[in-house]
Amino acid sequence: MEDSNAATKDFQAEESQQRTKKKLTPSELKKMPLQQRSRYLAYEEPPKHVAEAQKITKKRLVELKNKHLRESAPLSEEDILDKEKHAKLIGQLKAAESRNRLRIMRLRYQANRAQEISHLISCQPIALKAVRLQALVPPYTDNIDQGDRLDKLDRERVEKLLEDTKGLITNRVH
Repeated sequence: MEDSNAATKDFQAEESQQRTKKKLTPSELKKMPLQQRSRYLAYEEPPKHVAEAQKITKKRLVELKNKHLRESAPLSEEDILDKEKHAKLIGQLKAAESRNRLRIMRLRYQANRAQEISHLISCQPIALKAVRLQALVPPYTDNIDQGDRLDKLDRERVEKLLEDTKGLITNRVH
């Protein structure tokens, strides 16, 4: 078993030596197409100043992590309650801001729509067409529920007309 492992390692070492690329000069690198150059440089060892900067960065990150672990002590119940209150307050503020943005967007849309409709009405070539368009497509929508506009007598008349399936009330005989 050990002999096969050793043979495999030797084979891999020889193969990796065969696969190593020849070192290119800077002038040859400049002559390469950009994509090929980036592929070549992707497997190169970084310069010393970059490697040193990476080591310094890793060291700084480890120190920050250790510092954070030392500072994070278990919180008391008061601190936990304060954090929950703070998070709830932040959530309420964000929700209020969102509602306000939606309200402003809705008002802006309604104003733009009304302006477009008014423009279409004013561009009609004939006054009769403008009146018809204004009646069919009012610039501002009435969101107020008007309720029932018919009084008792009018309601009875409408019901009689609806019940007249043969059209005896509305058909006129000459």
